This record gives sequence, structure tokens and C-alpha cells, in this order.
Amino acid sequence: MIIRIDSLTFRYPNGNTALDGVSFSVEAGERVAIVGANGAGKSTLARHLVGIERPASGTIEIDGRPTDGLGIAELARTVGFVFQNPDDQLHASSVDKEVGFGPRNLRFPPARRKELVDSALRRTGLWESRDTHPHHLSLGERKRVALASVLAMDTRVVVLDEPTTGQDHASVVLLGNLVDDLAADGRTVLAVTHDMDFCVEHFDRVIVMENGGVSWDGPVTRWLAHVAGMTGRTLELPQMTRLGHRLGWEGPVATVAGFLDRLAPEPDPAPVPSATP
Repeated sequence: MIIRIDSLTFRYPNGNTALDGVSFSVEAGERVAIVGANGAGKSTLARHLVGIERPASGTIEIDGRPTDGLGIAELARTVGFVFQNPDDQLHASSVDKEVGFGPRNLRFPPARRKELVDSALRRTGLWESRDTHPHHLSLGERKRVALASVLAMDTRVVVLDEPTTGQDHASVVLLGNLVDDLAADGRTVLAVTHDMDFCVEHFDRVIVMENGGVSWDGPVTRWLAHVAGMTGRTLELPQMTRLGHRLGWEGPVATVAGFLDRLAPEPDPAPVPSATP
């Protein structure tokens, strides 16, 4: 297990409980989407993984080490965190310097630093903007700068907080491809998201949070089957699931590829050879 959380509880200074007995584990290489209504505790949970918040009770282990004895800088060697608001983590005078800040702080050798920074800029479509001040870019571009700065740190775990917010379609496609590539490289990816289409296209497992606790944890397809017929849902189902439901299809369909497969006509049965006289 790369992440193990046991009975995690967190309260804000005003006494409000944001997390109440949260427990789950994540294996290395998993892609996990954490979903739920506003105020369910998703982002608060994510911030615990990098030490920004500390539990009132319960334990968190990252790569076999309890986090209560690790500082943010030490956790950053294993967990890269992309904030929902990129302006919370951008401070350098150029995109290139911003993306290079993490690997420089981690004291990677110069050649390795350059390799990681160049790769991160190309993978996020920012190569042509590398000399631009981050605050001269659009919100979507700034979010990609924040993502590139995490990719350049080459962490085993990447945590994304609402990664598709403010992104156009092309950027969402690029981001989805990056999630797939990271998983193919054996990295663990967790995303806090309201974007259920992005969730079902690129994540295998969904953790649903409600009132500071985990109300569902399992494969995405099983969750869709569980909630497809429920009323009073707090989360909007993916577009293809809603369309399939309107068409009266049995069983949920999640992705565009799955929808097209369901539309494909059944192959004609092979002809039965006639009996010889």
C-alpha cells in the first residue's frame, strides 16, 4: 500500500468536524477519484496527504511511514499536490523557473533537473510559454503550470484537486492523457473532482464522501450500477450514463467508447451449413 488512512478525524478551530473516521488504503499504481458534494471533506482529506492539515485523531501512512513525524518538505518527495487554485502555489517570475523550483529544492542533479523540467513543459503543452510570467497566463494555463511543477518533482503519488475546473476541452483531454500515462508509469493518482465524465473516463476506483465520511468505495462501474436508479443524488451522473438511461438501456454505460460499443449492431450469426444429400 502506498497510502493507508485509518480512522482519520479532523476538526476546524471553530469546532466543526470536516472528517469523521475516514479509513481506506490505496495501492501503488491505482487511479482513485474522490467525489462528493461541496463540504463533504474531499479537499480537506487531500491536504492531509501532504501535511498541510494534521489530523485530530487517526493515522496516515505514506509509503509505509506515518506522516505525523514528517514535515511538508519531506512528504513532497513522495506526494505531489496540485491545488484547486493555482495561484496558491505559483510564485516564480517565469514558467520555466516555476516548474524547476521543486526539483531544485529536492536537490536533483542539474542534468536530471533539466530533463524533468523539459519533459513536464512538453507534456503539459507549455514549452512555448516557458519564458512567460505565470500570472500573464489564463486560469487554465496556470493550472497546467501548477501540474507541470508537480510532474517535474517525479513523485510516486500525484494528488489533483479539481483539475478540470477552468480548463477547455483540449486541456481536459491533455490532462486525461497525462493521468493515463502516469498510471502506465506505475504512479498513483488521486483526484478530487466534481467532473464525473473525467472520473469515469480516467479512473478505476471511486471513493464517495458524504458528511466527512466515506459512503462508497469501489470500482467506478459498480458505483454507477448502484446509483443509476436512485433519486435524490447529490452527484450528477456522467453524460453517457444519463443518455443510456433515457434510452431505456439496461445497466449503466459510462464512457463514449462504451456507449458506441452498446450501439454497435450484433454480428449476424454464422450460417448453418446445409446437410449433404
